[in-house]
Amino acid sequence: MSAPLPELTETEWAIIKAVWDLQPCAAPSIQEHLHPTMNWTYSTVRTLMDRMVAKGLLSAEKIRNLTLYRAAVTRQQAQLGELRYALKHAFDGALKPMVETLLASEKLSPADLDELQSLIDARRKDSTKVPRSKR
Repeated sequence: MSAPLPELTETEWAIIKAVWDLQPCAAPSIQEHLHPTMNWTYSTVRTLMDRMVAKGLLSAEKIRNLTLYRAAVTRQQAQLGELRYALKHAFDGALKPMVETLLASEKLSPADLDELQSLIDARRKDSTKVPRSKR
């Protein structure tokens, strides 16, 4: 069984995006990176990052007096966790209404629609393949 997908808070999203950009990185680098949008002190950033380590979102490596942080989840894992959360809570697990809402609310170019159709076609083709063990 795979590990559960992460559900990040808005604050955790801000930090993990900065970590993805800068890793490996120390808390002062993250504070400096986020300073234009978040006026957090070093101690706030360090506390948040340590909590994210405890939650399994970041990993930390202590090298003498320096703690280097890395993301413990990929961007794709975090995005999928966010989508699954919205699917479960906002759409009661029903994917079709979620996709319909996104399609109706977003401006999509013909190229975007063609790309989405290609993804659907590829998924349809993959789902019709019978695994060798079931033949």
